[in-house]
Amino acid sequence: MQLDTKGLTNFIDEAAIWNTVQATENPDAARVRDILNKAKEAKGLTPEETGCLLQVDDPELNEAVFETARTVKQTIYGNRMVLFAPLYITNECGNRCAYCGFKADNTELVRRTLSPEEIRQEVTVLENLGHKRLLLVYGEHPKFGADWIAETVRTVYDTVSEKSGEIRRVNINCAPLDVEGFRTLHEVGIGTYQCFQETYHTGTYAALHPSGHKKHFLWRLYALHRAMEAGIDDVGMGALLGLYDYRFDILALLSHAAKLEKQFGVGPHTISFPRLEPALNADIAYNPPHAISDEQFKRLVAVLRLAVPYTGLILSTREGKEMRRELLDLGVSQLSAGSRTYPGAYADPNYDRPDVQQFCVGDNRSLEEVIQEIVHQGYIPSWCTACYRLGRTGEHFMELAKKGFIQEFCHPNSLLTFKEYLHDYASDDTRTMGLPLIQREVDDFPVKRRDLVATRLHRIEKGERDLYL
Repeated sequence: MQLDTKGLTNFIDEAAIWNTVQATENPDAARVRDILNKAKEAKGLTPEETGCLLQVDDPELNEAVFETARTVKQTIYGNRMVLFAPLYITNECGNRCAYCGFKADNTELVRRTLSPEEIRQEVTVLENLGHKRLLLVYGEHPKFGADWIAETVRTVYDTVSEKSGEIRRVNINCAPLDVEGFRTLHEVGIGTYQCFQETYHTGTYAALHPSGHKKHFLWRLYALHRAMEAGIDDVGMGALLGLYDYRFDILALLSHAAKLEKQFGVGPHTISFPRLEPALNADIAYNPPHAISDEQFKRLVAVLRLAVPYTGLILSTREGKEMRRELLDLGVSQLSAGSRTYPGAYADPNYDRPDVQQFCVGDNRSLEEVIQEIVHQGYIPSWCTACYRLGRTGEHFMELAKKGFIQEFCHPNSLLTFKEYLHDYASDDTRTMGLPLIQREVDDFPVKRRDLVATRLHRIEKGERDLYL
């Protein structure tokens, strides 16, 4: 595949971003409170407003940022929490990213690409745990083209477990493709296409990506444009925090989001914000050049929730359970659970293997352990995929979301998928925790909606599956 960057320009204005960072250092308390009052309207923030909030260092103002984020998160998303798992298909890679265990020159990494049968084995394990949504992850090797990736997606969708299991939503994290390649993935029914720029600072990007297709900054920068041109409504972006100054990368990421919205009428469906974690033979991963403190990390998640209030925020298992617990309230709406980060990991009884994984996982708890904790926090685990199958995606989804659609449909659907999980997969302890929570949520619905949801919950109890509004 030829990487054609002719005519592409870098729309990330580095000078303007640094001017914003410098102009918003040590923000005035009154200005911060004005911004927070505006943020409560859930209409987003300007770069200047975002820069101010990112650089709050007064403890009282910092808590005000957190409290505003909690309010906005609850208003838009309620207490539902979408769960998924990553499934690594291959760790073969042609890039030499300095921070990644999969890099081509890491000769100690055991390379593996799953066969169709091995994919079915992995998917069956995940289905039998209760997963319905997967993120397929691929090393960026030139030999793996769109047709091969599409075939792996078909294999996942075609694998059905003996319980109630089928995967209902397959998202993709793979190398940037051309428009025709993305059209192939769209036709096979992928959900979100996810691609992280890692860092938007061109000098740092060049130093960290010395060879392989990934060294081409502009080809990667326009990946989401090409995906949307191909008909993929939902795209996900992110930055790998710790590679460069997080203030710059967050503002640049939001500039990227704004560019998509201007051109396509809708920005990213999701944003991810992983922090750099140790990886085999990747020295920089052990010593991040721009390490982020826990307090800075929590604040940037809260600020993202205020800057792009209707965009899904994804939290991975790179973070430990304590940090994950705190971030649920501050803005996270999607959570990976029971994750393993190498091909064949879920069927591997000895899965804690640094010789094959992409990075070290901070939260090693099982899916059920994560579910028990978030239920204890009052959250409803959700595996809902109704919107994607009913065409409520992209710009259409965002239009509905801004009218309160998430609470009207997504929240009831989360109860239906959670009921399925409790009936088909959960332990007695989890069922004892979850059923009363569902009942309390149903009791809070208006009468008409309450009867509709209660009827569907009863149908699930009687054996029907995959019901949604």
